Amino acid sequence: MHDIRLIRDNPEAFDAGLARRGLEPLSASILAADASLRALQTEMQASLAHRNEASKAIGQAMAKGDKDTAEALKAEVAALKTSLPEQEAAEREQLAALHDTLAALPNLPAADVPEGVDEDGNVEIARWGTPRSFDFAPQEHADFAPALGLDFETAAKMAGARFAFLKGPMARLERALGQFMIDRQTNEAGYTECAAPLLVRDEAAFGTAQLPKFREDLFQTTDGRWLISTSEMSLTNAVREEILPDADLPLRMTALTPCFRSEAGSAGRDTRGYIRQHQFWKVELVSVVRPEDADAELERKTRAAESILEALELPYRRMLLCAGDMGFAARKTYDLEVWLPGQNSYREISSCSNCGDFQARRMNTRFRREGVPAGSHHGSGHHGHGHMTKKGANEFVHTLNGSGLAVGRTLVAVLENYQQADGSVIIPDVLLPYMGGITRLTPTTN
Repeated sequence: MHDIRLIRDNPEAFDAGLARRGLEPLSASILAADASLRALQTEMQASLAHRNEASKAIGQAMAKGDKDTAEALKAEVAALKTSLPEQEAAEREQLAALHDTLAALPNLPAADVPEGVDEDGNVEIARWGTPRSFDFAPQEHADFAPALGLDFETAAKMAGARFAFLKGPMARLERALGQFMIDRQTNEAGYTECAAPLLVRDEAAFGTAQLPKFREDLFQTTDGRWLISTSEMSLTNAVREEILPDADLPLRMTALTPCFRSEAGSAGRDTRGYIRQHQFWKVELVSVVRPEDADAELERKTRAAESILEALELPYRRMLLCAGDMGFAARKTYDLEVWLPGQNSYREISSCSNCGDFQARRMNTRFRREGVPAGSHHGSGHHGHGHMTKKGANEFVHTLNGSGLAVGRTLVAVLENYQQADGSVIIPDVLLPYMGGITRLTPTTN
């Protein structure tokens, strides 16, 4: 959500940010709506003041016996009683319209985000690991994993396309991956493990910006709740409508949950295999921080995700997304792309984003800064302007999220990178403590 005051102060910068997102300038129309709303609110205040003054004057006129003046004032008050509800209705309508306009606009890119309109504008920042040299032609997981227990046909019979039924050691391997990730993020990266709802209300989905824009990508229940597309929706909203003590920051939360996505916008993409599913497991990493700590937290969070890939010895690269390829709520995003030998390409396995105060404004989540001398400077919201903060003042927090990691896509990466010529898959060393003695997945004809 955007701060209307910052749009008033620097409409050119706002339009420039929208342009980087591929959008037309909107500051003029937004400020016109804002001016109309403020003029109406001023008019309402004047009407209320006049009504109060007239009501008082009626009593004074009656006390003096001036019936004509009293009757004239009564007529004015009666007219105001009619017009004020109309003004209040108009204010609600204009407020809602302005709110909806601002809510539909994406976050503005940070200054160091590269220009670009799609993934071709993304910039490779770093690369880790050397892809394995095979003495046979490596296969895509969809071609050899069904013999290991990754069953798409059984799932399709009960649920349709983009579902899988995992059996035996394959199911154990996916569970092992999730457990390894959540253990690593809690024991080594300092995240607090949470068990959060998988269903949320409209307000929560709006707070993390899945609503209203991405309604079609969500599954909704018969009672109006939404299945989470990521546990970012639950974890971030844990602090909605709160004023957090300064001493509580940073907050770092993680959860291993199923996620549900309709994939409405991905028709025809990754229709084979386990890359793009309606239901999948993911370890989410959410941080709630002071504004001045957000940039460093993004680096820390991305390293926490990278550490999983390195422990599994999976080659990957870090990409800085361009302005046109970032998610709706992000002001800066790193994607981690893992090497898939079967596809002979790098594929996304994690996105780590700094959302600035964008989600916090939608959730009305602030913190009370303590022990800060009056006049100290701190970086502000997504426009990056400096501002003055007094001790005890309430400010919007900054929120960040990332995958640490997507479990199903990590399973795919393990299968393809650890595949053997005989169709078996060797279990990575770090997962052996979770596998109950299983060291290899072997094909079966059953």
